[in-house]
Amino acid sequence: MTLYDLKGRDLVCLTEYTGEEIRRIIEAGLDFKRRYYSGERSIPVLSGKSIAMIFEKPSTRTRVSFEVAAWELGAKALYLGWRDLQLGRGETIEDTGRVLSRYVDGIVARVKEHEKLERLASAADVPVINALSDLSHPCQALADYMTLLELKGRLEGLTLAFVGDGSDNVLHSLLVAGAKLGVNIRVASPRELRPDSRILEHALSAAKKTGARIEIVEDPFEAVKDADAIYTDVWVSMGQEEMREEKVRLLRKYQVNTELMSHAKPDAVFMHCLPAHRGEEVTDEVIDGPRSAVWVEAENRLHVQKAILALLLS
Repeated sequence: MTLYDLKGRDLVCLTEYTGEEIRRIIEAGLDFKRRYYSGERSIPVLSGKSIAMIFEKPSTRTRVSFEVAAWELGAKALYLGWRDLQLGRGETIEDTGRVLSRYVDGIVARVKEHEKLERLASAADVPVINALSDLSHPCQALADYMTLLELKGRLEGLTLAFVGDGSDNVLHSLLVAGAKLGVNIRVASPRELRPDSRILEHALSAAKKTGARIEIVEDPFEAVKDADAIYTDVWVSMGQEEMREEKVRLLRKYQVNTELMSHAKPDAVFMHCLPAHRGEEVTDEVIDGPRSAVWVEAENRLHVQKAILALLLS
């Protein structure tokens, strides 16, 4: 297998990918975007292939971007709600993976618990792609770094400040990918909401090789000082509704507003994976303001999804 040969690989967690492989996906996403805007929307490199899309959680950007990406690459995407399958009646994930492998060329899965993805990937004979789990969201992080490369012209040496819930699944993927790409990451979060220890350990190890700096602090103003990008996510993720009152209490001082943005670099961009709870983790003035990269970021989900599918399935 060559450095950039990703055919047949799973994409369950970015811990399994090198920095060179991550950058290859991002650069392929940028290439697909350039071709898209030159009028080349249909690039049938996956003509005749089928992709099963299993969703245990609702979705807007992930579902639509994967379906459109598959269509424009010439593949058929099959949306399968968890309860539309026998999974909803007790069939094991392993049995589902074995059966689907005989029908389709790849599986995209959005699940509640990360271990379900690991079990699915271990049983399936086709690539399994993580469309979100409670531990990680690799597709989102790839689109995020594609956005930064597009807007800033580089990744190595940039500083990304994440403000909010340090146990966030998107942050976990940002930490791993950023460390491998040479991006400095500062996380501002309450002590009670720190990143997963395994993810943080992996990111710190990768950062030693690239020279990236990973810092975990409590003060949001310390985190955003001279940052190139400020990132946040919802305070209460899907499935955490019973924790809402406690998380809002812990995170109230971590709102990204005009005052917080003023402590970053003058050309710093604001990023959010969406959906946003306006008035909680971010104000309207920031997300709708001139420094917001949110809509470019959302669009780039389509282009990076094309890159993922093309590199893993073609």
